Amino acid sequence: MAIISPARRAAFEVLKRVHGGAHSDTMLYEQTRGMGPRDAGLAHEIVYGVLRHQNQLDWQAQHFSGRAILTVDEPTAILLRMGIYQMRYLSRIPAHAAVMEAVELAKRSSKKAAAGLVNAVLRKVHKKALRYPDEATELAMPEWLLERWKRQYGAETARGIALVFLRAPEKGMDPGARTIVPHLGLESGQRYLDLCAAPGNKTWQALKTEGLRAVACDRSFKRLLGLEKIGIPLVHLDAARELPFRCVFDRVLADVPCSGTGTLGRNPEIKWRIGPEEFARQQGRQIEILRQALAVLKPGGRLVYSTCSLEKEENEEVIEAVCGDAPVEIHRRIPGRDPGDGFFAAVVTRSE
Repeated sequence: MAIISPARRAAFEVLKRVHGGAHSDTMLYEQTRGMGPRDAGLAHEIVYGVLRHQNQLDWQAQHFSGRAILTVDEPTAILLRMGIYQMRYLSRIPAHAAVMEAVELAKRSSKKAAAGLVNAVLRKVHKKALRYPDEATELAMPEWLLERWKRQYGAETARGIALVFLRAPEKGMDPGARTIVPHLGLESGQRYLDLCAAPGNKTWQALKTEGLRAVACDRSFKRLLGLEKIGIPLVHLDAARELPFRCVFDRVLADVPCSGTGTLGRNPEIKWRIGPEEFARQQGRQIEILRQALAVLKPGGRLVYSTCSLEKEENEEVIEAVCGDAPVEIHRRIPGRDPGDGFFAAVVTRSE
């Protein structure tokens, strides 16, 4: 029986789980724990490469097979994506290794017919340039989302955003994410409320301000427990409901849950998972969180509402729904124009 590398076995398992709704970063952490750095690195490269280029890889599978390949079962489609990605996008992977291990994985997970199909298609793969049928495939984007960005940002900027999302983002805290907390203007002695704190990166950043009287909250109890080492009060709550605080706060950060369309380079499965209805669904909860946040903001205090979304429904429309004509300072980061992920921040100062 042929040997399958730990990296390809892990990548295949992760991609199957992601297809079922799991998050790629969580699954990769679980599947590569204890793995050597070389294998772990290859597993990450295959998973994120396949997810970033998914519709492009599916078109190539159909091109090389000469038939509508997406009628096959999902595990077989995943193996074809993995094989094509390694053969056409990775320069140091021997083609025979990518083919052999994909076929072996097919034998172990599906019917023998699937292994034959994977073998037949991958042996036709070459590295010659291909002409894609449309811009959405060329940029590995859902057509509806690309067209939406064109209307909102213009064709050139939309294309730039999509191209950035095909590249691996830098490791560590994103440079765009680091720009949110400074908008709060934190000072020693202030009461500070972080309403949607987990996983805690912005909380840690805020606490660099010495003497800050901070409270961190989140709806997920499990994720909130990950902030225990921070050493500040933690409150498990739903920020879209009336908040349990008797005091008011000088500064409030509402870094709300969102669609995440500004992070598709870091979380590429999002672009294949969401639809246009997602933005309206998120908006209702975001409006309630902002209302509750403003209710505990001290007169003269400052609140920052932020998302990692590029969509107006989750950004400007939320601010308009809650703040009306009140003066609001808007900051926007666009991938391709600005370093890092896409972010929106609105700075609201409550009148005295």
